[in-house]
Amino acid sequence: MANQQNQKLKMLKIMDYLRKDTDEEHPITMPEIIERLEAEGISAERKSIYTDLAILEDYGMDVIQSKSRTNGGYYLGSRDFELPEVKLLVDAVSASKFITEKKSTELVKKLEALVSKEQAKQLHRQVVVMDRLKGGSEEIYYAVDVIYNCIDNDCRMQFQYVEWTADGELQLRHDGAFYEVSPAFLLWDNENYYLVAYDEKSKGIRHYRVDKIRNASAMDVPRGGKSERKALRLSDYSKRTFGMFAGEEETLRLRTTLDMAGVFRDRFGSDVAMRQEGDDLLVRVSVQLSSQFYGWLAGLGTKIEVIGPESVRSAYQAYLEDILKKYKES
Repeated sequence: MANQQNQKLKMLKIMDYLRKDTDEEHPITMPEIIERLEAEGISAERKSIYTDLAILEDYGMDVIQSKSRTNGGYYLGSRDFELPEVKLLVDAVSASKFITEKKSTELVKKLEALVSKEQAKQLHRQVVVMDRLKGGSEEIYYAVDVIYNCIDNDCRMQFQYVEWTADGELQLRHDGAFYEVSPAFLLWDNENYYLVAYDEKSKGIRHYRVDKIRNASAMDVPRGGKSERKALRLSDYSKRTFGMFAGEEETLRLRTTLDMAGVFRDRFGSDVAMRQEGDDLLVRVSVQLSSQFYGWLAGLGTKIEVIGPESVRSAYQAYLEDILKKYKES
């Protein structure tokens, strides 16, 4: 009876060998398959293994036979994720600040299972992110789950929010008062994860660092701000918000040099409104005004000029004068 049970496992074991141990550079031979099966108490003949391999191929596995004299055998030709794709995923996990060191190690280990053992060694060598600042709280995973459930179930959520003190400690904002919001979507920007939502108290769109959310829970209340949320476009939101600092949205007219076209396309997308006027480039963009945006403009130096509206031109001038004033006084 035990032997019959083992025979039922034979095809599954062969499938495991192919997935875990083989790739184009590391095929497994028929004698190796038989030897491994026997080591696990499963007797097998070549003919039955040929049949199993054919069934696995019919099932959809890309079983390839290499007839090379020096490296012959069977291997899995293609997988759900190819090695370059898994490398990209490993890079993203390793570089993400909001994923803790412990969770990063766990996730990379799981990603390694998507390729062969030999290919997994390449992934392990790849994870060299020196001095990478990583998050210290795993509560973010719970918060993300609550957010997606609220979006799927069209309900509001509540949470507390933390901020850093001068002593390097995290403390609850507003004495621990709960925020009540209607989630719109999650946004990845500047290596951080943000919740973009309609705030039920301020009656406007706000965003929150997900790694600073605490004690998140769903509410048995339908989401509000339907029209505000519907007007949002994920791609536009990140382009218009500099450093995820919110502010009043304004459409600006800027004058710059022709060689700056790539800078504006990279920042605002390929559909940014631009036209040439003589040796100048005129740009029209919608942004949320903030000190972060003015800082970005200042970084472009004399190549950029705000030509309208006049209120923004004056505000940018005041921003620059205030910085200069501090250095003159010191």
